[in-house]
Amino acid sequence: MPDAAPDPLSHLVALEGVGSAYAAARDGIDVMLRDRGLRRTSPELTAESLLRGAHASAVLEGSASTLAEVREGAGDEVAQDAVRVSTQLLGLAPQLRTAPLMAFARLHALAAAGALPDERLGRPRDAESAARLRSTADLLLTSREVPALVVAAVVHAEIACAAPFPSHNGIVARAAERLVLVARGLDEKSLVVPEAGHLAVRAEYESNLRGYRSGSASGVHAWLLYAAEAYAAGAEASPLRRDAV
Repeated sequence: MPDAAPDPLSHLVALEGVGSAYAAARDGIDVMLRDRGLRRTSPELTAESLLRGAHASAVLEGSASTLAEVREGAGDEVAQDAVRVSTQLLGLAPQLRTAPLMAFARLHALAAAGALPDERLGRPRDAESAARLRSTADLLLTSREVPALVVAAVVHAEIACAAPFPSHNGIVARAAERLVLVARGLDEKSLVVPEAGHLAVRAEYESNLRGYRSGSASGVHAWLLYAAEAYAAGAEASPLRRDAV
């Protein structure tokens, strides 16, 4: 019987500091979930986490709305787009496992509803964008050995940097990142708020995405190290943390 193909992302975990950084981030998330009693969590906590994530993602996309405004349903258009994605996000986890390309398309259709003609919803900008999106989807189907956090970081950066859709690529990228954590079983109730982790260090988030976009080995390495820290901050922003706001 032939040997199984190597995981396409295994080389990233071997980069200096990456393995240990993600092990530490995973440990922090596990401790947070365990200490606050995952069995005692409620749908309301999941809804609050998704709302906080939608607000943070919207701000990163240019929204000026406050969390209080978003909570009251009074956010601006960008915030409403992000909230609309968050309300249907968890239902896409099974699709992400088996048909990730369709999940990506659905995320964009939700985010851009009303902003683009129906025929452009969920459709890549051009053939090159479609190919890049298929490549990202293939990673989800073939990468089974590396930590879920690493996969999430790569999916996020690939979509954000390729900008394959006509609009709302940042919202889609951050939603896909959260969805990977749910679909891979790391955070099934979606209580970590990775979007808030990115917003807390917005300058570093944007600069490291630029580095990843450059395609350089150092840029990819720096993004991965950055994302591990952002996930730790996302755990701290969870509504399971009584002092998180």
